[in-house]
Amino acid sequence: MRVLIAPDSFKGTISNSDCASAIARGWLSARPSDEVVLLPMADGGEGTLETIALSSTGAVRERSWLLLPDGSAVIELALICGITRQTLLDPMGASTYELGLVLDEVLRDPRVTKVLIAVGGSASTDGGVGALIALGARFEKSDGEAIPLGGGGLADIAKIDLSQVPTPPVGGVTCLTDVKNELLGELGSARVFAPQKGANEAQVVELEAGLTHFKKLSGRDDFAGAGAAGGTPFGLSLAWDIEIASGAEMVAAAIGLEAAIERSDLVITGEGRLDSQSFYGKVLGTVTNLASRHQKRILYCVGGSEKSLAEIGVALEDIAPTLDDAMNYPERWLVEAGAELARRDAV
Repeated sequence: MRVLIAPDSFKGTISNSDCASAIARGWLSARPSDEVVLLPMADGGEGTLETIALSSTGAVRERSWLLLPDGSAVIELALICGITRQTLLDPMGASTYELGLVLDEVLRDPRVTKVLIAVGGSASTDGGVGALIALGARFEKSDGEAIPLGGGGLADIAKIDLSQVPTPPVGGVTCLTDVKNELLGELGSARVFAPQKGANEAQVVELEAGLTHFKKLSGRDDFAGAGAAGGTPFGLSLAWDIEIASGAEMVAAAIGLEAAIERSDLVITGEGRLDSQSFYGKVLGTVTNLASRHQKRILYCVGGSEKSLAEIGVALEDIAPTLDDAMNYPERWLVEAGAELARRDAV
């Protein structure tokens, strides 16, 4: 039997490639005669750049970004200023400024014809203002002074000047994301994602008010995907005519996932937590849809799950002695999960 293993990373605990390898070791310990193929996946969050790099012959790895043979520059926000790079969460002061510095470098490179920004895994809720400032924009308070970086400064904006922001390359700028949330509202950037970045209830209210003020002052309409990465696509849309695309679908196309699924008998995928959002723009949903299209069986290996997986998968929190043990030693329990899936499949 040919088994394809295509998981996402388990955010903050194990990379997608290490996750795939661990599941494979477990599977082969129980079914050594099977052919196992590893094809780690990503959805615009952490691991996106590395996943594309491993499958792109001729790609050139720069210090903080990847140049593909067709002239596309791939930038991963999570690698530059993402939440896993923070030693201490700062929901009001964290910004996308460092992303803007890398963008500035990319836009000045004559080899670049298109920019792809994987915006998942951010630590900030600054509406992309930090990135724009690094690109030359001015966001001033009523006294003419520059606002401080971070979402906490958005409410102080009195004037926006984007005249010094460089133009994008001929192929434009695309934000790769795993969510379709708008900037504002109950399903917006602050209310849904800021608590994951350390914001308490009062800070969520303050961030929502700041983003609301920023949107009103900008004159830009809200749109699906604007709320990704703390509103980064919204901010960038003020300077450029950006596109929003599914990170998981783009990565799947780049690594040849559909063809690999078609050649397989069984597909295993997974991520840190399976919940109601997992099948909408995430790796699990993308892999599941492709497997269903080709009528392939699919199993899930996840860190935790909202609902019981029963015979269709294994959650590490169900086989490890404690949740902390599963999170601290994910490789060990992924090996065990792979073996458990293989034993069940052999019955």
